[in-house]
Amino acid sequence: MNEQASEATEERLRRWRLVLGGDAADGTGCRLTGRDAAMDGALSSLYGKGDRPDKAQPGRDRSAGLGASAPSVARWLGDIRTYFPSSVVQIMQRDAIDRLGLSTLLLEPEMLEAVEADVHLVGTLLSLNKAMPETTKETARAVVRKVVEDLEKRLATRTRATLTGALDRSARINRPRHRDIDWNRTIAANLKNYLPEYRTVVPERLVGYGRASQSVKKEVILCIDQSGSMAASVVYASVFGAVLASMRSIQTRLVVFDTAVVDLTDQLDDPVDVLFGTQLGGGTDINRALAYCQSQITRPADTVVVLISDLYEGGIRNEMLKRVAAMKASGVQFVTLLALSDEGTPAYDREHAAALAGLGAPAFACTPDLFPDVMAAAIEKRPLPIPDKETHQ
Repeated sequence: MNEQASEATEERLRRWRLVLGGDAADGTGCRLTGRDAAMDGALSSLYGKGDRPDKAQPGRDRSAGLGASAPSVARWLGDIRTYFPSSVVQIMQRDAIDRLGLSTLLLEPEMLEAVEADVHLVGTLLSLNKAMPETTKETARAVVRKVVEDLEKRLATRTRATLTGALDRSARINRPRHRDIDWNRTIAANLKNYLPEYRTVVPERLVGYGRASQSVKKEVILCIDQSGSMAASVVYASVFGAVLASMRSIQTRLVVFDTAVVDLTDQLDDPVDVLFGTQLGGGTDINRALAYCQSQITRPADTVVVLISDLYEGGIRNEMLKRVAAMKASGVQFVTLLALSDEGTPAYDREHAAALAGLGAPAFACTPDLFPDVMAAAIEKRPLPIPDKETHQ
């Protein structure tokens, strides 16, 4: 028991030593060797104090710095992929870009081949798109395509299934042809008319679906804020746009905006083209973007407009609100998402969010996994499944 207790104590000290970083005040008295020392070195390069040169020996006081050269960063990227799981690697890469200003090194093909690709890396690459040399663009597109394809595999099947069901339910009619009767729902609706002596139900009201049709049933307009803070939302929205565009019964339009408005609908067959057609950063003019979307609506009662924005409006606020009110009055289903990402609710303009809520268009953050349910509710004109009603506006 004493030996086991001693081993447990040593393990706790080891873990604390890795967490605390080895300054004299850490109090553990634990010296790291081998793999532990190498892990500590990788952590030191990113999370050290940054007030000492990067000459720390493994197992000694932690100091920050990866150096300015691509080879040293590439080695560090290789190290963290060796010592940490993929989810942790992605966080450390993101922190390295933010804390140590490594964005410009991503313009080198060798660096892009070394990184662990995720949504946030794609956002960074898109923000660097205009500065990216031709020698790097092919590698960057390959990195972005890998992330996009992974997201499509994760999201496409459930999205299509959820929205197909919503489209069918929205087309249900009460005087169906015999072949279109939904017998389960018809029986459920007429149970009060059960005749025990005949052991049957007399269906006073038939419930069914409209005849199968390849025609467009709904129109969806995705209106996406491409300001720098919306990078992850742009990535997810582009993937969902491509999935929706692949459904014959939904006519999908994708519009991105800052102070200008760009319609990327003709590129929806390839979300990578859509992403490289965006330009992250710059100002915001929601009113101008909604004016364009409003001009594209031909069947208001069958249209869903999804505005994805943190609502920091640089245009004309009152005009923006008037447009939303006019669209809703015409029958448009209007959805406002503060973010479409896994990050939770971002910073946003609360005054504008409250004004939209007053118009019946509550603004809330939405995860990619929830998005199909939000769209299904909008298509069926049901209340939206808002994830946290205490914090949304």
